Amino acid sequence: MAERGRGWARAVRGLLLDVSGVLYDSGAGGGVPIAGSAEAVRRIKASGLKLQLCTNETQATRENFVRKLQAMGFDVSVAQVTAPAPAACRLLRERGLRPHLLVHDDLVPEFAEINKTNPNCVVLGDAAENFTYANLNEAFRLLIGMEKPVLISLGKGRYYKETDGLKLDVGAYMKALEYACDVQAEVVGKPAKTFFESALAELGVPPEQAIMIGDDIVNDVGGAQQCGMRALQVRTGQYRPSDENHPQVKPDAYVNNLAEAVDIILQEL
Repeated sequence: MAERGRGWARAVRGLLLDVSGVLYDSGAGGGVPIAGSAEAVRRIKASGLKLQLCTNETQATRENFVRKLQAMGFDVSVAQVTAPAPAACRLLRERGLRPHLLVHDDLVPEFAEINKTNPNCVVLGDAAENFTYANLNEAFRLLIGMEKPVLISLGKGRYYKETDGLKLDVGAYMKALEYACDVQAEVVGKPAKTFFESALAELGVPPEQAIMIGDDIVNDVGGAQQCGMRALQVRTGQYRPSDENHPQVKPDAYVNNLAEAVDIILQEL
């Protein structure tokens, strides 16, 4: 059961949920739902609590991502997904930036309306098999040749879990380019405060009345707490027992899975 008492479950009006590692484990064939998670989402919606998915997913457009979740039995809509690519497009337009994209092929349509000629920045996402030496080196050469290099990363996760094991995430490649080019990446996605603030705005709930539930101790839990939210870590997805001794981040509670968290929260309504 969850630790540290249940005071964290009171006075909640909305929930932010991470997706990969909380709702499902990604992998071949699209992945598999985590036991009890689809029913937990149905119970959240039936309870009247507000729900927003807060994901660093950058391997698909939001539309295709939601279709995949719906096929797994999750009752969610595109409007309920806060994801990095649309936020990055807003940033690019506001600043007149023209990106060189190093992203997953399936994410490219999100940038269809963005001018990509004569790039003056690099946008990095979870490119998976596109993270070849040649592609990373092309991004490096563009950045190193800029007078004021701009590197935008759609997240900074270290790794995530698929059905066949842990996989390197975008943060590892972001750090490589930062080191090589002596540049500080601008992160659009968790744990950036602006990203959580956008999710809360879409949720329509102030931070003190929201709970974030995730499997990433730093990006989900730590990022949410820095915005004034309570945050839970599930023992699914990329969770590792060593997370419970993290030197900086202490979740408001650990729960075995999303279903357990929802049980406790609904008992307090």
